[in-house]
Amino acid sequence: MPLEWVSLKLKNFYLASLVLLGMLWILDVPVRLNIGVVTASYISLMLAVSIAAGFLLKPSYKGSSAILLDVGLGLLALMSWGWVAVNYIDWLTDLANRGIEKWLPGALAIILLIEALRRFCGSAITILAVVFIAYGFLGHNLSGIFEGTAVSPTRLILYFYADSGGVPGLILSIVCSVVFGFLLMGELMKTSGGGQFLTDISLSLMGHFRGGPAKVSIVASSIFGSISGSTVGNVMSTGVVTIPLMKKTGLPGYFAAAVEAIASNGGQLAPPVMGATAFLIAEFLDIPYLEVVGAAALPAVIYYVILFAQVDLMAKDNNLKGLKKSETPVFSRLIKQKGLHLIPIVSLIFLMFVIGLQPAKSALISGFLAILAGLILRTIKPSLSLVMEFLGNVSKTLIPIILIGGAAGIIVGVLNITGLGFNLTLGLTEIGAQYGLLVMLILTGIIAIILGMGMPTAAVYIVLSVVLAPAVIEMGVPVLAAHLFIFYFGLLSMITPPVAVASFVAAGIAEASLWRTSFTAIKLGIAAYFLPFLFVYNDSLLLRGTWIEVLLIFLTCLASGLMIASALREANFRSPNGILRMLCCVCLSLVVGSATLWLGRDSMNVLIVLVISSFLFVASQRINVFSQEQN
Repeated sequence: MPLEWVSLKLKNFYLASLVLLGMLWILDVPVRLNIGVVTASYISLMLAVSIAAGFLLKPSYKGSSAILLDVGLGLLALMSWGWVAVNYIDWLTDLANRGIEKWLPGALAIILLIEALRRFCGSAITILAVVFIAYGFLGHNLSGIFEGTAVSPTRLILYFYADSGGVPGLILSIVCSVVFGFLLMGELMKTSGGGQFLTDISLSLMGHFRGGPAKVSIVASSIFGSISGSTVGNVMSTGVVTIPLMKKTGLPGYFAAAVEAIASNGGQLAPPVMGATAFLIAEFLDIPYLEVVGAAALPAVIYYVILFAQVDLMAKDNNLKGLKKSETPVFSRLIKQKGLHLIPIVSLIFLMFVIGLQPAKSALISGFLAILAGLILRTIKPSLSLVMEFLGNVSKTLIPIILIGGAAGIIVGVLNITGLGFNLTLGLTEIGAQYGLLVMLILTGIIAIILGMGMPTAAVYIVLSVVLAPAVIEMGVPVLAAHLFIFYFGLLSMITPPVAVASFVAAGIAEASLWRTSFTAIKLGIAAYFLPFLFVYNDSLLLRGTWIEVLLIFLTCLASGLMIASALREANFRSPNGILRMLCCVCLSLVVGSATLWLGRDSMNVLIVLVISSFLFVASQRINVFSQEQN
């Protein structure tokens, strides 16, 4: 039908425009052509195109009338958000004027943003944004901690619409530059065959060990996940290969899916890129990027060592073998035949750390090199269908992040203009003062998991850094530790029921139980639930302190984590002796993990506790109190 053809062409045009606009901005083309474009105008234009594309990608309902409606709404979005993009500079010198020519397009633009958010990102974040908008208008009628400053409707609309403290502000600026660059690089690597190459490399190194395919999943997902910026996208990219391999060697489907989900989620916590969030944290806190990467390094190492240990123990308990050597690629042959796929990763590190090029430009250049490598190796064949598939994959990740970035701008605007941000910080701080920091942190972690449900990695951090981080910092927690704390718990929403998007997607690939996959992923990712508390109370784990302090906290955390991994072996749940061993391991783990807190972060007595606890741990593995072992 003609309408369907128009809709398809418009959708492709919007997607191509979105990618092209982002690339031109990152490469400073407007500056080189002496075209004066301010950041807010660029952001508004990117948001306009994202909303228009979102309406066509997620239609309201089927039928010709729906196509007309969605095309019309998209054009209205282009006009309303394009209006502020064109007039932004002039309006800066005319702030007192809040005429209808400003606030009416602004009101329409906000409504269209919320509708696109509802369709593309689900009800949770949409309800949150609507609640904040309603609070902006009506919050002054409330009492107590929730009483806000009265703001006139026109001022509030224009604050959202055309102020750097609202939608076209810092959050969307970072999303449309740094996050965009790394998302594009991840998709270009996947399209060029680089993602498959990383999986093959991992398979050649780890595939023949017991539980080999699971370890392959961990290695491949951690590397690609750090760059891709999307836990779910990473599960869908590497999981289609690793999950069937894990099942082939005897791992249950739910366990294979859980390994893929937790490994992909861990990639977002792992340097050097952390799903582009490392750059967001550096930008928000105005600290060097290398400081963020250094701080995240040791927790990431502990996270993956514990995950490896649990997978290895699972394989041992079930007598699982690895793949045959004949079934795994040969490492030297892979490097010789397809080693060019390593160039994008090497170039990214070189451009950022040696030359000091901006992260977004480094990612974009590395993405182009990935395509070049794919063309040379003939792992890709240029075609229109390949381009459209690439644009479709980019849109699935980029558009929701841009829309959520717009919603986060609204939330930030309300928090600032009404004083709600200060009030929330004060409220959580009072909870901390009355019940202690631990209670306040547990509450913050729960809220972070709830708010993070269903959101992409970068968006999780953006929202939580605004809503929760100030309250944690107010309690005296070091700034970087506070931001990493809320980031960790926000990401845990990917594997924590009831939403657990990453676990559910992986379970779908494995054809396994959704809930059993989620609970297994929680067990495998147990380190992520405890590490944030440890580095809040002792930020030596974030490389803040002397080398002795850093070494002590690293060793105790690692030993504690390995004890927990042993405690959670499925074999321990099958007999009374096993349950007793599990309880002993948990108690020893808590003693060792907290040793630096009650003995002092630089006390050498910590080593004595570590040695004694390790001895007791080994002895506990031989517990046989009950006369009969249940099988």
